[in-house]
Amino acid sequence: MRRHSPIVLLALIALIACGGESDAQSAAPAAEEPAAAAGDAAAGDDFANDDQRAIYAIGVFLAQQASQQIGPFYLSEDEKELVLDGFRDGLLGNEPRVSLQEYGPKVQALMQARSSQASAAEKTASAAFVEKMKSEPGAETSESGLVFIPIVEGTGASPGASDKVKVHYHGTLRDGTVFDSSVERGQPIELGLNQVIPCWTEGMQKMKVGGKAKLICPSDIAYGDQGRPPSIPGGATLVFEVELIDVVDNQ
Repeated sequence: MRRHSPIVLLALIALIACGGESDAQSAAPAAEEPAAAAGDAAAGDDFANDDQRAIYAIGVFLAQQASQQIGPFYLSEDEKELVLDGFRDGLLGNEPRVSLQEYGPKVQALMQARSSQASAAEKTASAAFVEKMKSEPGAETSESGLVFIPIVEGTGASPGASDKVKVHYHGTLRDGTVFDSSVERGQPIELGLNQVIPCWTEGMQKMKVGGKAKLICPSDIAYGDQGRPPSIPGGATLVFEVELIDVVDNQ
């Protein structure tokens, strides 16, 4: 729910060098498997040794970081192939098929145009979804655009705009795709309501400890036109089912 500034695409290689390891460590751990002996092929892969696996991992890191940057811009399958062609030529030292001096500066303009188009389309689709949610039983719509739907009425205290709260939440896009969930992780979190998206700051103050509610958050009070790549597209309306466990303290 925290705001994040977009990362410039041209810093991709630096991100891999500095951030690849931290990204991997922050991902949910996979189930443990028996460790393969050094130099032996792991079950299900065709690598000859660990050096090959590590070099392959470089490609995976690069692809993951690139996906976060160009994923939201809705490249067609043919366009993805062009990206791969350009990467291959750059990696192999082949002569570029276009002038980088001429077309390099056009990259940002292209990405901004694609981003704006995608965001506008998502906001249009989201508007219809929000209107539908306004008709849900008990739904309350505030001036900001927040649609608040109580599920379980709490009996404890309500937090203030700068309080720290302990919550369980399940976040989805309008089509039901899960983008973040403390429920799925099995671990509630504590956060300050002055450090989250406006939808949360407003919506949580409508709740009482022990209560549960659904927050429908239009993009204007969530992550805006930029979204939060790769999981939240620009212009997206977000749906949070939130349980207020406790008001921890005042900030």
